[in-house]
Amino acid sequence: MFIHTSDITEYIPQRPPVVMIGGLLEVKDNITRTGLQIAADNLFVENGKLMPPGLLENMAQTAAARVGYVAQQENTPVPIGFIGAVKDFEVFDLPPAGSFIETITEIQSQVFNATMVAGKVMLNGKVMAQCELKIFINP
Repeated sequence: MFIHTSDITEYIPQRPPVVMIGGLLEVKDNITRTGLQIAADNLFVENGKLMPPGLLENMAQTAAARVGYVAQQENTPVPIGFIGAVKDFEVFDLPPAGSFIETITEIQSQVFNATMVAGKVMLNGKVMAQCELKIFINP
């Protein structure tokens, strides 16, 4: 199921122009997949490329979308969270404006309100960036 941008803000706390996911593609087990059509006027695009801060924000919002989606399914308020740590952030290439990226996050571990997530941003099956995020959710 793809949830368009006008709906995705039901699942994440960010608002334009900082919304960095266009829709939710999949939430299954520990995996979440989102998609984003990179607009030329995106806040994080410079010289026609999505810059590293945009790639990182995209992975963080993918993780947040899962939390929001699950909360909506459980009929509970969408909680607010924040990134506590970023580990092993690697950028292999910068996707161009106009391209469609897919981002996958996988929950590695969860203890109380802290979740460790592995994230990857893909363009046509090629990894653009990856990292581990430690995310804290306000109860």
